[in-house]
Amino acid sequence: MGAQWKQAGRVANSTKRGAMIGKLVKEIMVAAKMGDPHPENNARLRVAVEAARKHSVPRDTIDRAVKKGAGLTGDPVNFETIMYEGFAPAKVPVIVECLTDNRNRTASDIRVLFKKGHLGSIGSVNWMFDHLGIVEAHHADKKQDIEAAAIEANAQNVEPVESEDIPEGHIGARFICNPTDLDAVGKYLAAAKWTITTSEMSYLAKTPVEVTDEERKEVTSFLSELDDHDDVHRIYTALK
Repeated sequence: MGAQWKQAGRVANSTKRGAMIGKLVKEIMVAAKMGDPHPENNARLRVAVEAARKHSVPRDTIDRAVKKGAGLTGDPVNFETIMYEGFAPAKVPVIVECLTDNRNRTASDIRVLFKKGHLGSIGSVNWMFDHLGIVEAHHADKKQDIEAAAIEANAQNVEPVESEDIPEGHIGARFICNPTDLDAVGKYLAAAKWTITTSEMSYLAKTPVEVTDEERKEVTSFLSELDDHDDVHRIYTALK
Protein backbone atom coordinates (compact mmCIF):
# COMPACT_ATOMS: atom_id res chain seq x y z
CA MET A 1 0.00 0.00 0.00
CA GLY A 2 0.98 3.59 -0.44
CA ALA A 3 3.18 2.68 -3.42
CA GLN A 4 0.90 3.75 -6.26
CA TRP A 5 3.59 6.27 -7.23
CA LYS A 6 6.05 3.58 -8.26
CA GLN A 7 6.88 3.29 -11.92
CA ALA A 8 5.88 0.04 -13.59
CA GLY A 9 8.65 -2.54 -13.39
CA ARG A 10 10.72 -0.47 -10.97
CA VAL A 11 10.99 -3.23 -8.37
CA ALA A 12 12.38 -5.60 -10.98
CA ASN A 13 15.11 -3.23 -12.18
CA SER A 14 18.24 -5.37 -12.34
CA THR A 15 20.51 -2.52 -11.21
CA LYS A 16 18.61 -2.40 -7.94
CA ARG A 17 18.37 -6.13 -7.42
CA GLY A 18 20.87 -6.28 -4.56
CA ALA A 19 19.04 -3.60 -2.57
CA MET A 20 15.68 -5.21 -3.32
CA ILE A 21 16.85 -8.61 -2.06
CA GLY A 22 18.22 -6.97 1.07
CA LYS A 23 14.83 -5.43 1.83
CA LEU A 24 13.00 -8.71 1.15
CA VAL A 25 15.35 -10.61 3.47
CA LYS A 26 14.98 -7.96 6.17
CA GLU A 27 11.19 -8.26 6.01
CA ILE A 28 11.42 -12.05 6.37
CA MET A 29 13.61 -11.72 9.47
CA VAL A 30 11.32 -9.16 11.10
CA ALA A 31 8.18 -11.17 10.28
CA ALA A 32 9.73 -14.33 11.75
CA LYS A 33 10.83 -12.45 14.86
CA MET A 34 7.41 -10.90 15.47
CA GLY A 35 5.34 -14.04 14.96
CA ASP A 36 5.36 -17.78 14.37
CA PRO A 37 8.43 -18.89 12.35
CA HIS A 38 6.23 -21.21 10.29
CA PRO A 39 4.76 -19.37 7.27
CA GLU A 40 1.52 -21.35 7.39
CA ASN A 41 0.81 -19.84 10.82
CA ASN A 42 2.14 -16.34 10.14
CA ALA A 43 0.45 -14.37 7.34
CA ARG A 44 3.10 -11.63 7.24
CA LEU A 45 5.90 -14.18 7.01
CA ARG A 46 4.05 -16.20 4.37
CA VAL A 47 3.64 -13.12 2.17
CA ALA A 48 7.28 -12.12 2.71
CA VAL A 49 8.54 -15.58 1.74
CA GLU A 50 6.33 -15.67 -1.36
CA ALA A 51 7.56 -12.22 -2.42
CA ALA A 52 11.16 -13.39 -2.04
CA ARG A 53 10.48 -16.52 -4.09
CA LYS A 54 8.76 -14.43 -6.77
CA HIS A 55 11.93 -12.39 -7.12
CA SER A 56 14.15 -15.47 -7.27
CA VAL A 57 15.78 -15.11 -3.86
CA PRO A 58 17.63 -18.43 -3.25
CA ARG A 59 15.88 -20.89 -0.96
CA ASP A 60 18.84 -21.16 1.41
CA THR A 61 18.86 -17.36 1.78
CA ILE A 62 15.18 -17.43 2.68
CA ASP A 63 15.69 -20.30 5.15
CA ARG A 64 18.58 -18.51 6.85
CA ALA A 65 16.53 -15.32 7.16
CA VAL A 66 13.63 -17.20 8.78
CA LYS A 67 15.93 -18.99 11.23
CA LYS A 68 17.79 -15.81 12.10
CA GLY A 69 14.57 -13.91 12.68
CA ALA A 70 13.24 -16.70 14.86
CA GLY A 71 16.42 -16.64 16.97
CA LEU A 72 17.56 -20.11 15.91
CA THR A 73 21.04 -19.13 14.71
CA GLY A 74 22.33 -17.31 17.78
CA ASP A 75 22.67 -14.09 15.81
CA PRO A 76 20.42 -11.35 17.22
CA VAL A 77 18.09 -9.40 14.94
CA ASN A 78 18.37 -5.82 16.12
CA PHE A 79 16.21 -3.99 13.60
CA GLU A 80 13.82 -1.43 15.00
CA THR A 81 10.98 0.34 13.24
CA ILE A 82 11.18 4.12 12.98
CA MET A 83 8.51 6.30 11.39
CA TYR A 84 9.10 9.66 9.73
CA GLU A 85 6.38 12.07 8.66
CA GLY A 86 6.46 14.97 6.27
CA PHE A 87 5.52 16.35 2.90
CA ALA A 88 6.62 15.45 -0.60
CA PRO A 89 6.58 18.17 -3.28
CA ALA A 90 3.15 19.75 -3.89
CA LYS A 91 2.49 19.33 -0.16
CA VAL A 92 1.60 15.65 -0.53
CA PRO A 93 1.59 14.04 2.96
CA VAL A 94 3.93 11.08 3.33
CA ILE A 95 4.80 8.59 6.07
CA VAL A 96 8.09 6.70 5.78
CA GLU A 97 8.57 3.43 7.66
CA CYS A 98 12.19 2.40 8.19
CA LEU A 99 13.76 -0.77 9.52
CA THR A 100 17.20 0.03 10.88
CA ASP A 101 19.98 -1.18 13.14
CA ASN A 102 21.36 2.35 13.49
CA ARG A 103 18.77 4.95 14.44
CA ASN A 104 21.14 7.94 14.25
CA ARG A 105 22.40 7.07 10.78
CA THR A 106 18.91 6.56 9.41
CA ALA A 107 17.53 9.73 10.98
CA SER A 108 20.32 11.81 9.47
CA ASP A 109 19.93 10.26 6.02
CA ILE A 110 16.15 10.67 5.91
CA ARG A 111 16.35 14.32 6.97
CA VAL A 112 18.83 14.98 4.17
CA LEU A 113 16.55 13.32 1.63
CA PHE A 114 13.57 15.38 2.77
CA LYS A 115 15.53 18.62 2.57
CA LYS A 116 17.34 17.86 -0.70
CA GLY A 117 16.49 20.48 -3.28
CA HIS A 118 13.95 22.00 -0.86
CA LEU A 119 11.35 19.68 -2.36
CA GLY A 120 10.19 17.92 0.79
CA SER A 121 9.80 18.86 4.42
CA ILE A 122 9.52 17.13 7.79
CA GLY A 123 6.22 17.71 9.60
CA SER A 124 3.38 15.98 11.39
CA VAL A 125 0.93 14.30 9.00
CA ASN A 126 -0.10 11.20 10.96
CA TRP A 127 -3.52 12.68 11.65
CA MET A 128 -4.19 12.75 7.89
CA PHE A 129 -4.10 8.94 7.71
CA ASP A 130 -6.00 6.01 9.20
CA HIS A 131 -3.84 3.19 10.60
CA LEU A 132 -5.44 -0.05 9.43
CA GLY A 133 -4.72 -3.65 8.52
CA ILE A 134 -4.67 -4.52 4.82
CA VAL A 135 -5.03 -7.97 3.28
CA GLU A 136 -4.94 -8.26 -0.50
CA ALA A 137 -5.90 -11.60 -2.00
CA HIS A 138 -7.34 -13.31 -5.05
CA HIS A 139 -9.64 -16.30 -5.48
CA ALA A 140 -10.00 -18.80 -8.30
CA ASP A 141 -13.81 -18.54 -8.17
CA LYS A 142 -14.57 -15.27 -9.93
CA LYS A 143 -18.15 -15.45 -8.68
CA GLN A 144 -17.03 -14.96 -5.09
CA ASP A 145 -19.07 -12.38 -3.19
CA ILE A 146 -16.32 -10.19 -1.74
CA GLU A 147 -18.75 -8.36 0.54
CA ALA A 148 -19.85 -11.65 2.09
CA ALA A 149 -16.23 -12.76 2.41
CA ALA A 150 -15.39 -9.51 4.21
CA ILE A 151 -18.23 -9.98 6.68
CA GLU A 152 -17.23 -13.56 7.40
CA ALA A 153 -13.58 -12.56 7.81
CA ASN A 154 -14.56 -9.69 10.16
CA ALA A 155 -13.04 -7.06 7.86
CA GLN A 156 -14.35 -3.50 8.14
CA ASN A 157 -14.39 -2.85 4.42
CA VAL A 158 -13.50 -4.42 1.10
CA GLU A 159 -12.84 -3.15 -2.40
CA PRO A 160 -12.17 -4.92 -5.69
CA VAL A 161 -8.58 -5.00 -6.96
CA GLU A 162 -7.45 -5.30 -10.55
CA SER A 163 -3.80 -6.05 -11.14
CA GLU A 164 -1.55 -7.81 -13.62
CA ASP A 165 -0.43 -9.98 -10.70
CA ILE A 166 -3.91 -11.50 -10.37
CA PRO A 167 -4.16 -14.70 -12.45
CA GLU A 168 -6.61 -14.65 -15.34
CA GLY A 169 -10.05 -15.82 -14.26
CA HIS A 170 -9.46 -14.93 -10.59
CA ILE A 171 -11.16 -12.23 -8.57
CA GLY A 172 -9.04 -9.84 -6.51
CA ALA A 173 -9.98 -7.90 -3.40
CA ARG A 174 -8.45 -5.66 -0.74
CA PHE A 175 -9.79 -6.34 2.75
CA ILE A 176 -9.45 -3.50 5.26
CA CYS A 177 -9.64 -4.28 8.96
CA ASN A 178 -8.77 -3.14 12.46
CA PRO A 179 -5.04 -3.59 13.19
CA THR A 180 -5.80 -6.15 15.90
CA ASP A 181 -7.81 -8.27 13.43
CA LEU A 182 -5.15 -8.49 10.70
CA ASP A 183 -3.94 -11.99 11.57
CA ALA A 184 -7.47 -13.37 12.02
CA VAL A 185 -8.67 -11.93 8.70
CA GLY A 186 -5.69 -13.45 6.90
CA LYS A 187 -6.25 -16.86 8.48
CA TYR A 188 -9.94 -16.88 7.56
CA LEU A 189 -9.27 -15.93 3.94
CA ALA A 190 -6.50 -18.51 3.59
CA ALA A 191 -8.84 -21.19 4.96
CA ALA A 192 -11.48 -20.05 2.45
CA LYS A 193 -9.01 -20.69 -0.42
CA TRP A 194 -8.05 -17.08 -1.03
CA THR A 195 -4.42 -16.61 -2.10
CA ILE A 196 -2.98 -13.81 0.01
CA THR A 197 -0.51 -11.48 -1.69
CA THR A 198 -0.32 -8.71 0.95
CA SER A 199 -0.81 -8.78 4.71
CA GLU A 200 0.41 -5.67 6.49
CA MET A 201 -0.33 -2.70 8.69
CA SER A 202 -0.89 0.31 6.49
CA TYR A 203 -1.64 4.02 6.55
CA LEU A 204 -4.52 5.05 4.29
CA ALA A 205 -4.97 8.71 3.48
CA LYS A 206 -8.25 10.22 4.66
CA THR A 207 -8.22 12.78 1.84
CA PRO A 208 -6.09 11.94 -1.23
CA VAL A 209 -4.28 14.87 -2.82
CA GLU A 210 -4.70 15.64 -6.52
CA VAL A 211 -1.65 16.97 -8.38
CA THR A 212 -0.82 18.13 -11.88
CA ASP A 213 1.19 15.95 -14.26
CA GLU A 214 4.28 18.09 -13.66
CA GLU A 215 3.85 17.91 -9.89
CA ARG A 216 3.40 14.15 -10.10
CA LYS A 217 6.83 13.84 -11.74
CA GLU A 218 8.39 15.78 -8.86
CA VAL A 219 6.55 13.74 -6.24
CA THR A 220 7.52 10.47 -7.91
CA SER A 221 11.17 11.49 -8.16
CA PHE A 222 11.25 12.47 -4.49
CA LEU A 223 9.56 9.27 -3.31
CA SER A 224 11.80 7.14 -5.52
CA GLU A 225 14.90 8.63 -3.87
CA LEU A 226 13.45 7.81 -0.48
CA ASP A 227 12.60 4.28 -1.60
CA ASP A 228 16.16 3.71 -2.80
CA HIS A 229 17.52 4.10 0.74
CA ASP A 230 18.41 0.69 2.21
CA ASP A 231 16.61 1.38 5.50
CA VAL A 232 13.33 2.57 3.97
CA HIS A 233 10.88 -0.30 4.23
CA ARG A 234 7.52 1.16 3.21
CA ILE A 235 6.24 4.53 2.06
CA TYR A 236 2.64 5.67 2.48
CA THR A 237 1.37 8.74 0.65
CA ALA A 238 -1.82 10.70 0.16
CA LEU A 239 -1.09 10.96 -3.57
CA LYS A 240 -4.29 10.34 -5.52
